[in-house]
Amino acid sequence: MIEVDQYQFIRHAYAVEGLSQREIARRLGISRNTVKKYVEGEVMPLTVKTPQRGFPVIGPVKDIINGYLEEDRQNNLPKQRHTAKRIYDRLCKEHGFTGGYSTIRQFVHQLKQTTKVHIPLEFDPGEAAQVDWGTAIAYIKGQRTVVQLFCMRLCHSAAIFVAAFPTQRYESFLMGHRKAFEFFGGVPRRLIYDNVKTAVKEGWGRHVTQEQLPFQYLKAHYA
Repeated sequence: MIEVDQYQFIRHAYAVEGLSQREIARRLGISRNTVKKYVEGEVMPLTVKTPQRGFPVIGPVKDIINGYLEEDRQNNLPKQRHTAKRIYDRLCKEHGFTGGYSTIRQFVHQLKQTTKVHIPLEFDPGEAAQVDWGTAIAYIKGQRTVVQLFCMRLCHSAAIFVAAFPTQRYESFLMGHRKAFEFFGGVPRRLIYDNVKTAVKEGWGRHVTQEQLPFQYLKAHYA
């Protein structure tokens, strides 16, 4: 695996300074293939590739579901809005849908998952976000389970991203950042942590003397 200082140089030189792959390889004395592998930021070091969950059964009826929800937005009649159950019933009756209700429920929830919060302006858009861990109780297949919540909140809009993980280990920490950035469609210029141990190895607050290696890779990855 490439060293963190080299990786940081590659990402910063390409994303911020605009250097070519050839020039980066020359300065570091490494192959262009190595630079090419990391320069676009498609490969994040230390992360475990997880399967992407999709909705294959939804495919044939996806446009129909979006049409139902668009009707709701245009009519603006709360009592006539489509719940997931009503959508499921209509799909089965009108379009011969044979999938499960839980699949429809999850897909509809994903479509409706938006956050609209307004607070007095204290930060510029994209300037900063707050990151922390929390815990919650979830019932998974009927079993009461403690889950770890990765939370990121944009300081300007107060928009929130939350994802549940089985642990607070660095794999979850890195994946939480990645999913949050994908959800928000960008990366804040500054992240504020509440002494998160997956980020800080030695020190506290402004007196941090050593960061965890995975966190160093995370910073390098996003330049």
